[in-house]
Amino acid sequence: MCGIVGYIGGKAAAPILVEGLKKLEYRGYDSAGVAVMEAGKIEVRKAKGKLAVLEGRLSYCDFGSQIGIGHTRWATHGKPSDENSHPHQDCQGDFAVVHNGIVENFQSLKEDLIAKGHTFKSETDTEVLAHLVETFYEGDLEAAVHKVVGVIEGSYAMAFLCRLEPEKIVAVRKDSPLVVGLGDGEYFLASDIPAILAHTRRTYILNDGEMAVLTAEGAVIKKAGSGEVIAKEVFEVKWDAVAAEKGGYDHFMIKEIYEQPKALRDTIKGRFNEDGVNLDEIGIDTELLRKANKVVIVACGTAYHAGLVGKYVIEDLARIPVEVDIASEFRYRNPIINKKTLVIVVSQSGETADTLAALREAQSKGAKVLAVTNVVGSTIAREADSVLYTWAGPEIAVASTKAYTTQLAAMLTVALALAQCQCAMPCSEIKAIAESLKAIPGQVETVLAQADKVKEISEQIKGWDDVFFIGRSIDYAVALEGSLKLKEISYIHAEAYAAGELKHGTLALITDNIPVIALATQEQVLDKTVSNIQEVKARDAYVIAVAQEGNKEIAKFAEHVLTIPRTHAALTPILAVVPLQMLSYYTAVARECDVDKPRNLAKSVTVE
Repeated sequence: MCGIVGYIGGKAAAPILVEGLKKLEYRGYDSAGVAVMEAGKIEVRKAKGKLAVLEGRLSYCDFGSQIGIGHTRWATHGKPSDENSHPHQDCQGDFAVVHNGIVENFQSLKEDLIAKGHTFKSETDTEVLAHLVETFYEGDLEAAVHKVVGVIEGSYAMAFLCRLEPEKIVAVRKDSPLVVGLGDGEYFLASDIPAILAHTRRTYILNDGEMAVLTAEGAVIKKAGSGEVIAKEVFEVKWDAVAAEKGGYDHFMIKEIYEQPKALRDTIKGRFNEDGVNLDEIGIDTELLRKANKVVIVACGTAYHAGLVGKYVIEDLARIPVEVDIASEFRYRNPIINKKTLVIVVSQSGETADTLAALREAQSKGAKVLAVTNVVGSTIAREADSVLYTWAGPEIAVASTKAYTTQLAAMLTVALALAQCQCAMPCSEIKAIAESLKAIPGQVETVLAQADKVKEISEQIKGWDDVFFIGRSIDYAVALEGSLKLKEISYIHAEAYAAGELKHGTLALITDNIPVIALATQEQVLDKTVSNIQEVKARDAYVIAVAQEGNKEIAKFAEHVLTIPRTHAALTPILAVVPLQMLSYYTAVARECDVDKPRNLAKSVTVE
């Protein structure tokens, strides 16, 4: 959830730390802090609130230190406050630590430390780490951190400073991401690549159980616990630092909405050839695709909604039964899977804790796992048996847009690959759908051209406390995503319902002029959907419809119709969600909400 940065080199550390934290603020932002070595002691500055508050407490000219660590926090243990902000220190101020994740056994460790005379200043689990390293320290910071790793349970990425070893940062990871940047006579540490990309493209991506020791002489990677040196391969970052900036847009979210045509082109590129799906490019065991008798899709939030669309398209095109699970529930229901089950885990970041746990549960039961993720080198990408990358590029806004639509493209690719391997449909039909998919990026551009109309509609709904979404078949899955987008960034209560369920209770909530957003893109259920729209109109609802071009019937029953180009039914979700993304964005702007960083949410959920 949170963000870590670190620096050692020939420059002043504090400005570099704050610059890096700004790039990570989307990961967690209820508080922030830095620790630097200064005049023989560790100086800590931290504050509740956004980075601007921390910057107000920093006077860079007072800090010439060339080593330091920093952190942005999204609260898990203890409310947002100055005291609970990172970095945390031990009793004497000899150590400072920043930490992402959860120390699951912190309470028992804390009780033992208090019994030994330690005094705690915060409510966090992280402060335990500072007191543990103080207890274990015998003149060697690395050795002390090895011992800390040996007694804590849970997930973590953590970095330590020591007053007695003022030219060293020691960091270690388990289940939470950590990257080392390799500069020219300077070295960086971060939870995510954007924090260091302005300084270097050369990185080490740490695996679970690996420790990084950073000094002015270099960065050494070791096994946590044993100290054995590891020869790491340098990972060269290919994307541009500018890609993580707003590029002239008011918010990252709207920039990322408009980046969808390119993201889709990049995700589709190379994955289809004259034979259909290019199975070599997607890097999956074709034997598994041939023999799979069931597919289980596991994900959280927006990625879960992509999985629901995946269920529709895989069952329709490949004729294989599909289950879709919320990742946080998957391993607690003892799922029925085996070596013939294809488990697909979907995660934008590749670090989602619940999804990672589901991946490991599936593998423990003998299933093969295909990961759909946007981040090369992420934990989920490394641990899965196969990976299908979504080339969406960095997504900074908390509310996912381009990551979602590229996940939909990935779901369709998997569906066609399964259909091809299991001979579930003629090759000519697979090629025809693939050609339609290649046309989707251009069709998204057509949908984006309706922005002014969407802005007009947002003015009509911005004052409402409730909005309802309805849809049938695959439109219902899209309605769920549209509802999530609106509620998470505009704070309007939004609910999605299968349109056929209206008569089973939901109609009681439809009142005069209340907005109902109706998706009507599926020809096979269009008559039924129109009937459902008539039902809410009879209760005086204010109807906003999303329909395919040429649908003249819908206009008779809706105040507004947002159209999408005609395409294969399995591809309509990619197009239909775009006006819903824009509607959510412009409504949130009209309500003066913090679009990119909605309250209580973080981009990458790396704790369960």
